[in-house]
Amino acid sequence: MAARPELSAGLGLKPQHFAEALAAEATGLWFEVHAENYMVEGGPRLAWLEAIAERHPLSLHGVGLSLAGAEPPDAAHLERLRALCDRFAPALVSEHLAWSRAGGAYMPDLLPFPRTREALAIVCAHVDRLQQALGRNVLIENPALYAPLPGHELTEPDFLAELVARTGCGLLLDLNNVHVSASNLGFSARAYLDALPLDTVGEIHLAGHAEDAGRSGLLIDDHGAPVCEAVWALCSALLDRTGPRPTLIERDNNPPSFAELMAERDRAARLLDQAKRPLAAHV
Repeated sequence: MAARPELSAGLGLKPQHFAEALAAEATGLWFEVHAENYMVEGGPRLAWLEAIAERHPLSLHGVGLSLAGAEPPDAAHLERLRALCDRFAPALVSEHLAWSRAGGAYMPDLLPFPRTREALAIVCAHVDRLQQALGRNVLIENPALYAPLPGHELTEPDFLAELVARTGCGLLLDLNNVHVSASNLGFSARAYLDALPLDTVGEIHLAGHAEDAGRSGLLIDDHGAPVCEAVWALCSALLDRTGPRPTLIERDNNPPSFAELMAERDRAARLLDQAKRPLAAHV
């Protein structure tokens, strides 16, 4: 593969946009895929991703390791993820701060948990196991939250700061998740950012959301709409403090044309160009 440019703003890669993604030439453009969709031994799906990887840097974003679950990450899953990383040498690898597996059953969601000291120790052990299996540091994404959950001993920023300090991982800061959680739970999104170790942010996610049809005012992180102005404002404020970070536009539902996605991507790229020079990278 050719030498990679510095990552600027990227897009979540969708099959219907393959030809346009392959031909795109924007400076610093990169693409992110959900790792689980490519954990196969061969076939057209991997051939398609290999073609994209010849032209653009890739990021692998996991959704199924259940790092906050009581059970350790599935060994076979880790092996398949390691094989995918070895094959594509992604610029970034990330997973979620959530759980989705228990007793052999998988839930099709990223579920919350009480942020206790015990939970912190479990998540740290699971992140350590993940990083050892891959032979590299990973980024952990903050969740979107919808209702108060009893039993917390740590704030989310404090939990994430402890996780980073103990494991050496970095943060994938999803600003739409921050906005959604702040609106649903009644806290300040700016104060949340103030409490994070921002020098450890290795990637930013921007996405859209929707208001729940059954409960007025409840925001749902559905990745089905353009990025709202409040999230763009959070991004600008964050970049003023951190300098440029690889920034992704996520659109998993109701995907528009590739040109519309590139317009949002280009807006993010302009913010990155305007930002201060970055702090020393953590990962």
